[in-house]
Amino acid sequence: MTWAQLLPLIFLAVMGLALLAYVVLDGYDLGVGLLLPLATESQKDTMIASIGPFWDANETWLVLGVGVLLVAFPFAHGLVLQALYLPVAVMLIGLILRGVAFDFRVKAPLQYKAFWNRAFFAGSLLASSAQGWMLGSYITGFEQGLLGLAFSLGIAITLPAAYILLGAGWLIMKTDGELQARAVHWARRVLWPMGVALVAISAATPLVNPAVVQKWFGVPEVFALLPVPLTCAIAFFAVRWVVTHPEVVKAGYGWVVFVSTVLIFVLAFFGLSYSIYPDIVIGRMTVWEAAIGTESLTVIFIGVAITLPVIIVYTVFMYRVFWGKARDLTYN
Repeated sequence: MTWAQLLPLIFLAVMGLALLAYVVLDGYDLGVGLLLPLATESQKDTMIASIGPFWDANETWLVLGVGVLLVAFPFAHGLVLQALYLPVAVMLIGLILRGVAFDFRVKAPLQYKAFWNRAFFAGSLLASSAQGWMLGSYITGFEQGLLGLAFSLGIAITLPAAYILLGAGWLIMKTDGELQARAVHWARRVLWPMGVALVAISAATPLVNPAVVQKWFGVPEVFALLPVPLTCAIAFFAVRWVVTHPEVVKAGYGWVVFVSTVLIFVLAFFGLSYSIYPDIVIGRMTVWEAAIGTESLTVIFIGVAITLPVIIVYTVFMYRVFWGKARDLTYN
């Protein structure tokens, strides 16, 4: 493989890593936002505190992923943004609303705190649902028929549920006492609906994208890929076992819920990547067709080679510094 052929794949991998990191890292704090209305006032403060040091930095990965799409694959960027203009706008409104609500709920007078809590929930719901709709539209190749719209709607409902499970797992790790017990309850309540919806979407994917059938159900592919759904099933039942045995959480194994949910996200991302490769816009454009010239990619590669390690090191350092149980959030 020549350098000209390899470079687009490197940028595709960077973009994939950035988007996966965003979905996992911002996914749990979106999930916490979606769970906010179910908590007491004091618990809401602790929930916000649990994501306080992380949530803003988590969105850096979204900026990186979209930035790589723009500068390395501008032709694909034009197609994708043209098709997803409205849900992207909704997502941005949701993220802005979350950012404003996050700060204002602390600074605003007490009588307005409930309003900003609701705004934080609304922003989380808008952002997560819009992301689900965008994912569904992307998988269908931006099909506007009834089946494509139904599929997009299904993922727009399923992704927030998955984020809720991820957020509950985060709270199980980061809190204790009554809030931790509530988080276990929330995880238990959302687990089966999320699991059933995920299986239904997986079963429906070949219907909306026939190219997936040969990739997943041909021989020997079906046997080589069998560990993916099996591992997902193991992770799912690991979550179920922990959330149905509170004594396991009290023994210090609550992290299994979060880690297992992350594993499901990673495997789902792998399945999607495998299904669409080498296309970057399904059925319309391959990664090489979408990429800009080799000379330009080489220059951009130098910048990415510097930026990506910095973001990774900063992210690891941030989580290391602020690891442990959540403390009260203050701006003093």
